[in-house]
Amino acid sequence: MEAEKPKGHLVKRAYLIALAALAAVIIVGAAYFITSGAATPIVAVGDNISVYYTGTLSNGTVFGTNVGGQPLNFTVGAGQMIAGFDNGVIGMKLDQNKTITLPPSEAYGYVNQSLIVQVNRSEFGNESIQVGGIVTTSDGSEGVITAMNASTVTVDFNPPLAGKTLTFQIKVVSIKK
Repeated sequence: MEAEKPKGHLVKRAYLIALAALAAVIIVGAAYFITSGAATPIVAVGDNISVYYTGTLSNGTVFGTNVGGQPLNFTVGAGQMIAGFDNGVIGMKLDQNKTITLPPSEAYGYVNQSLIVQVNRSEFGNESIQVGGIVTTSDGSEGVITAMNASTVTVDFNPPLAGKTLTFQIKVVSIKK
């Protein structure tokens, strides 16, 4: 008579089969999550994207926002946005929120003193002008009156946010490759 194999051997074999099946499930599951994560679109140069943003100055003053309105649409890298904003969205994912802080060199540049000009008051004729008022030149350039006296008017033709550090809170809501 042949000796009976101990039942423990069958238990070990069943245990090994179960362990192999569990390992296969883990491997398949991991592969699924890795590949599904890779399919998430990421903002790259040339993409048409839509974002919500809020822009603030260093003191917290909000200078612009579209939250609660229409998203801002633009093509990344096409020069439609200030450089730092354009670069800041690269690598973002759909529905991702991000805060970026831009020094003047990545935003509207530094104040250019040559764009602050003194104009004879007589150039304005009988126009009613005041500090803070906007003036437009014949070539379409706009400037802000920053000071005036009886004979001269000082007009700053720099962008209003020149020389400022800007912080943007950005949310990507659409990416079209």
